[in-house]
Amino acid sequence: MKWKQLLLIVAISATSAVGSVWVYNNISPKETAYGKITNDSLPANYAGFSDNLAGVAEPIDFTKAANAAVPAVVHIKTKIPAKRVSNNLGRSRGNSMDDLFERFFDFGPQIQPEQRASGSGVLISDDGYIVTNNHVVSDGSTGVADEITVTLNNKKVYKAKVIGRDPSSDIAVIKIDATNLPYLLYGNSDNVKLGQWVLAVGYPLTLETTVTAGIVSAKGRSIGINQRQSQTPIESFIQTDAAVNQGNSGGALITTEGQLIGINSAILAPNGTYAGYSFAIPVNLVKKIVNDLIKFGDVKRPYLGIQVEPTKFEAGDGAHIGTVAKDGAAANIGLKKGDIITGINDVPVNSWTELQGTIASYNAGDKVKITYKREGKEFSTNATLSSKTGTYDELASNGINEALGAELETLDKKKAQEYDVEGGVVVKNIKKDTPLGRTRMQDGFIILSVNGQDVTSVQSLTRLLSTLEGTVQVEGVYPGYDGIYRYPLSLDDE
Repeated sequence: MKWKQLLLIVAISATSAVGSVWVYNNISPKETAYGKITNDSLPANYAGFSDNLAGVAEPIDFTKAANAAVPAVVHIKTKIPAKRVSNNLGRSRGNSMDDLFERFFDFGPQIQPEQRASGSGVLISDDGYIVTNNHVVSDGSTGVADEITVTLNNKKVYKAKVIGRDPSSDIAVIKIDATNLPYLLYGNSDNVKLGQWVLAVGYPLTLETTVTAGIVSAKGRSIGINQRQSQTPIESFIQTDAAVNQGNSGGALITTEGQLIGINSAILAPNGTYAGYSFAIPVNLVKKIVNDLIKFGDVKRPYLGIQVEPTKFEAGDGAHIGTVAKDGAAANIGLKKGDIITGINDVPVNSWTELQGTIASYNAGDKVKITYKREGKEFSTNATLSSKTGTYDELASNGINEALGAELETLDKKKAQEYDVEGGVVVKNIKKDTPLGRTRMQDGFIILSVNGQDVTSVQSLTRLLSTLEGTVQVEGVYPGYDGIYRYPLSLDDE
């Protein structure tokens, strides 16, 4: 081939290539750049988690936090000796065959065998103060276990004494006689964010110290578990997916910097073991409870002087006010029924449970900034929290009383002990042609559960019914009569 012909072919090929590129850039339809960076910059509304996509993200290191926490988390073991229990009202809550069997055969007092339990705790001072769950050191009723021992990570064993307990929040403080102990520093649970990495440290399933990792799945969770041990439960849990099992109760939930942000307290598990959901008490609430228990032996609660709108307990747009105490802190600043509290000291409040948890972390006398909505408009004001609940012209229970058609009262504590139950709701003055009236329930009935979930107070009944629909099964007893009585209650009745 001659050189002139070869050069001509090369020239024609180059011209064709340049022409094709020009046609593609100027005539061909543009491809939308989904998921691509244009002009070497991020769009203003980019929903990413990194400011520098070109850089290489460094892996999160859990080792320093784990090494800091492990020495400060202890193993708690309790023992309750064998005791005699009476065959009374509380033992009637079995199935119908058990009830029938017990009516024919009066066995008298029964022997409850010795019980041993295991949990976790967190050292919060170098001289032996430990925070844990109330249910870890409880005797299963209103008292504490007869024997409480604490084993440190270095295998040293100590006898512990109970400093104070708060069943409402499920917090307890115990102490061992020791010095120069490792302890964890408090973090700030208000700063915890969804998706944030956290570590759970404790002694699950009688294993030695165990560290698991997960993320914060939700905040301000209420699962109704504290109503089993208190008629005034406080729940505003941090929910995580860090693996937690029996024995983790009372252990630490920490950040990747090693700061304590919660006390692991509960799991939701259909089969009794970890199923992906664990719950921790926020450390800001823990600090308040612990300080009061150490200083006073009990908790000095602050009050805003409001009660929830019963039908809006689970609302996600704030805390809906149903009743205002005429001499409470809220009334002093002009809050009214129907107002919706959306923030405390610029910390968002999305529900009644979040409001309870936030207020409970303060002290009586503290001044707080309250953000609220009224008729769609937002306002802010300051309130000084009170040490008293205040006086209500209209009881918060009036809403549920009117809805169900009867007077409802929380079972007296002495009566609850006499009947050997955790609590209940006494039904009085049932009106005809109302939801309760149509069940044929009689005055004096004590509601103990709804759909198998324990009811210990009017508040817990209100909370439970607000989450249910259709027809529910109400169970309870009549004082002086044996057995459990069951009534179908339609929540759709008007």
